[in-house]
Amino acid sequence: MSRQLSEQEIIRREKLQKITNAGIDAFPAPLYPVNTYSADIKNNFTEENKDTFSKVCVAGRIMSINDKGKVFFIKIQDSKGIIQLYVKRDEICPEEDKSFWDNIIKHGLDLGDIIGCTGYVFITKTGETSIHAQTITLLTKSLKPLPVVKRDEEGNVFDEVTDPEFRYRQRYADLIINPSVKETFTKRTKLVNTIREYLNNLGALEVDTPVLQAIPGGAAARPFITHHNALDVPFYLRIANELYLKRLIVGGFDWVYEFSRNFRNEGMDRTHNPEFTILEWYTAYKDYFWMMEITEQLLEKIAVALNGTTTLQVGDKTISFKAPFRRISIFDAIKENTGIDISEKDEIGLREVCKQLNIDVPPTIGKGKLIDEIFGATSEHTYIQPTFIIDYPVEMSPLTKKHRSKKGLVERFELMINGKEIANAYSELNDPIDQRERFEEQAKLMERGDDEAMFIDYDFLRALEYGMPPTSGIGIGIDRLVMLMTNQQSIQDVLFFPQMRPEKQEE
Repeated sequence: MSRQLSEQEIIRREKLQKITNAGIDAFPAPLYPVNTYSADIKNNFTEENKDTFSKVCVAGRIMSINDKGKVFFIKIQDSKGIIQLYVKRDEICPEEDKSFWDNIIKHGLDLGDIIGCTGYVFITKTGETSIHAQTITLLTKSLKPLPVVKRDEEGNVFDEVTDPEFRYRQRYADLIINPSVKETFTKRTKLVNTIREYLNNLGALEVDTPVLQAIPGGAAARPFITHHNALDVPFYLRIANELYLKRLIVGGFDWVYEFSRNFRNEGMDRTHNPEFTILEWYTAYKDYFWMMEITEQLLEKIAVALNGTTTLQVGDKTISFKAPFRRISIFDAIKENTGIDISEKDEIGLREVCKQLNIDVPPTIGKGKLIDEIFGATSEHTYIQPTFIIDYPVEMSPLTKKHRSKKGLVERFELMINGKEIANAYSELNDPIDQRERFEEQAKLMERGDDEAMFIDYDFLRALEYGMPPTSGIGIGIDRLVMLMTNQQSIQDVLFFPQMRPEKQEE
């Protein structure tokens, strides 16, 4: 059964049929000789240089139509903004035959249609930079009406479409009607390019590692499982690329990085999506102190590149990315926020603390996860300014080098900004014997029922046995960093197409 069309959709299909009957292709071949854009015209046109704009060719989507009889004022939106077209009947159809005007301009065009225009630029009596149209070409007939969003002359938005169900499912429409959304994603690309330029200039090498993995290693997370038909074995979508990047350090590269699309079969909320992007890099002969300094420099550079300043307004909070950032151990952070010193407590003692603090924890998790739960519930959200939480217990960090001077701890930091983890970094564990023992401890947790415990990656252990130089590594959550830098409240607002429950398909 075909879906029922709305009245507007029926009218648009009728218009399409009339256009076709008039011998006009409503979906012509794609080549159209665009030579300029709305913003370029508005930013550069003057009466003194008008000859430069005497033969412009633009294309875009119709956002408003003002019918003045034999003159139409049409505003189109291209990839850089909106510009007005002045369309006069006797210039579009200078001969006696006015059928194009009647069939296309007068009775064929709708909001959402994509048209091309050639003409010259001028300034109207009301002072608006516009294009005096000499030809109009229908490039695409829109068969579905856009939601109406009204704007005044100053660009203020009324009736803005904010429904997330619509915006996330129909991102293509969201991008058309909400220009600020496009700005967010443009900034996302600029952020990634800034990082790439920064790392490349320091001599890092960008690499690719497998998305399909036989062992889902490098993080404590529940994986997505699939099946490799040719090999007839189960495979996993990667939860992290860490162990592969470390293999490359073993192989002789001193600094490698990757923007990695990762997948974790876990919950969804404002800061978590099952599919996400993380930047990881590993640098030989460096430690986590060096990594903190590099991270400070990088974030300061990103803030300036995206917003022109090291100070960022996020809601009612002002966040400074000016280095250096504060550093505090995870035990001191918990004590600072709860008054409780958990540094000497065993698993039983930690469970008592959880009970005291009304933190519900499953019986399957061990000491490391208990500490993580306590920190997450009591402390993480309190660190608004960039803060390095350092020196974690060894139980929390199966891939991290033991602290050089503090027994029972490892050389690790997590960077907290605006109450959320943005980065996680280590002085990497390169002792294969110690690494094997840590993996075996994770295997015991898996036997207890912890479905986020790490698998034992025997090939990675073999790689370590060849010898990995002292190395520092970091993972930076790109989606969360973009949220922060663009002042977005939900991870779905910085993903073009976030995961959602499938909707009922139209037939």
